[in-house]
Amino acid sequence: MKTKKHGSNWTAYYDSDTGRYFAEIVYTSREGREQYDYEITEDIYSRLGTFADDVDNERLIKTAKMTYSFENTMYGTLGPERTVWDEEANEAMKAAEAKQNQDRRKKNRS
Repeated sequence: MKTKKHGSNWTAYYDSDTGRYFAEIVYTSREGREQYDYEITEDIYSRLGTFADDVDNERLIKTAKMTYSFENTMYGTLGPERTVWDEEANEAMKAAEAKQNQDRRKKNRS
């Protein structure tokens, strides 16, 4: 099974150690940055990337449980503001991402 999928503003991960799926949506511009992390289902993960428009992929991700959000934009908050709904899921997603990056670095060395 593919353990990482991505589009222009989103990335999805599968953590084979825990059997959990995660996705993040990040918007970056001159006005600031927004990041939204979700714990998604296997069904959502399998459907990601099958749409012709990335907006449809983002809409699908947004149907899942949000675990973390960060906004620091000119039009949103005046400074960094965080809201964490599920800290454990957020930490698990970050660990899965780090593990995949480490595996990729090992592969590139060989």
